[in-house]
Amino acid sequence: MDENEFFREATLRICGSLEIEKALHDCFMFIRRFIPADDMRLYLNASEKGLVEYMAIATAEGGRAQDIHIPMSPELRRRMELAARTDQAEVINAQDTTDVLGSLAGPLGLANSSLLNLPLIIDEVQLGAVALRTSEAAHYTQDHARLFSVLRRPWAIALSNSNRFKQLQKLQELLADDNKYLQGELRRLAGQEIIGADFGLKGVMEMVRQVARLVSPVLLLGETGAGKGVIASAIHDLSLRSGGPLIKINCGAIPQTLMDSELFGHEKGAFTGALNTKRGHFERAHGGTIFLDEIGELTPQAQVRLLRVLEDKEVVRVGGNEPIKLDIRIMAATHRDLEAMVRRGDFREDLYFRIKVFPILIPSLRERSSDIPALVQHFILRKSREMGLPGYPSMAQGEVDRLMAYQWPGNVRELENAVERALILSKGSPLRFGDLQGPVEFAPPPERDKRESMFMTFDQANAKHLRRVLASTGGRVEGPHGAARLLDVKPNTLRYRLKKLGIPYGRKANWSSIPDPGDQSLDN
Repeated sequence: MDENEFFREATLRICGSLEIEKALHDCFMFIRRFIPADDMRLYLNASEKGLVEYMAIATAEGGRAQDIHIPMSPELRRRMELAARTDQAEVINAQDTTDVLGSLAGPLGLANSSLLNLPLIIDEVQLGAVALRTSEAAHYTQDHARLFSVLRRPWAIALSNSNRFKQLQKLQELLADDNKYLQGELRRLAGQEIIGADFGLKGVMEMVRQVARLVSPVLLLGETGAGKGVIASAIHDLSLRSGGPLIKINCGAIPQTLMDSELFGHEKGAFTGALNTKRGHFERAHGGTIFLDEIGELTPQAQVRLLRVLEDKEVVRVGGNEPIKLDIRIMAATHRDLEAMVRRGDFREDLYFRIKVFPILIPSLRERSSDIPALVQHFILRKSREMGLPGYPSMAQGEVDRLMAYQWPGNVRELENAVERALILSKGSPLRFGDLQGPVEFAPPPERDKRESMFMTFDQANAKHLRRVLASTGGRVEGPHGAARLLDVKPNTLRYRLKKLGIPYGRKANWSSIPDPGDQSLDN
């Protein structure tokens, strides 16, 4: 074979796999058609350890890794340095035990063999060597050596890449281990332990353990500040996805104009200001869990997109066409009455039943007042550390009873703030909670001024008028008797407006139960 053709074909096989054992075997099976050989071996120069590492061997049966370490004597080191100064493979008779390489024939199983040893060098540094062996003594010629030598550069690059790839794998393993440890430390320092898990939250924790290792969606219900985020973290930590990300999103904190982009990402040029492609929160949660807090605040468009994620396990970025497959678990939370929102048409019914696979109701703090002493002690310790206090102050006599008598409308979050406020005011003395006046009676909201009730916002007036028109058409939008014809607008324009206002229309909307448009009850 032409030397250039030999180089090309052998190099394709050397570079054909990231697994050095497979590349060694593929190259060996090609070379032995031109150079007689029983096996091919790869060595790594680990001079910093004083060793030569026997990495891999290829025979006709296949390639396999080896783990043999050969001490590097001063004679062997000098011999390798001399070999590195030439581009030619060295012909060695392993029977000559007086030679430093021949003396290794016994430990390496090379007795009664001939070798072609090719040092692998990059930037004047010998990385190792690749060697052909045949069991016939004194069999190799200088022509064999010259042909084998053309593969010096490809094999040196392959060995270097293999070493870097293995180092990268080790670093990734160390990084994953460190990340797991640091996440645990952060959770510990942030106080993510569940206070009351054996008392007021015992029933909740039993449900958490039941659902944690599944992939079913979870809906956390409860008042604001009751600890829905902490329970979501507990479910993720106990799940099979605990090694993946937990992305927490407060849907109520995202502007409506940016909600689609933030949740689902956007392509470059999708809208004014989209200078680069951006991954959304759902893509960032791939392989883990996404927690949608205050899911009742999602816009109608975002609700439709979320339903697609639940059904198809994929998202499409804003301005994009290609679906992106996702492997995520979805958890949601809200303090709002989603069933009432569904009845009003403010929340999609199909999405509601999708996320309500496993609802967990988290009791308010006033319903588990037995947990208050433990929670107060936990917050005293944590806040004292954060504030750099020299010690941990105690509570004045009778203050625990005062705390347990209070109704805590802000739940655990309000209790945490009350402890921090008491620490600030204590000045080293026992903690007192004088701003708490015992049980709080929740008074009904004052009646609005009659003049104020005579007016409504533009959207409220618009929605009221559109509902009346739809009631008269039975929910129909298009056609000669449709709402679009009555309002003198294009059907698509009307549909867009109805979606924006969260008003149902069409067959899915039960307009048969809507009272007559002239009924005064529509004004309420």
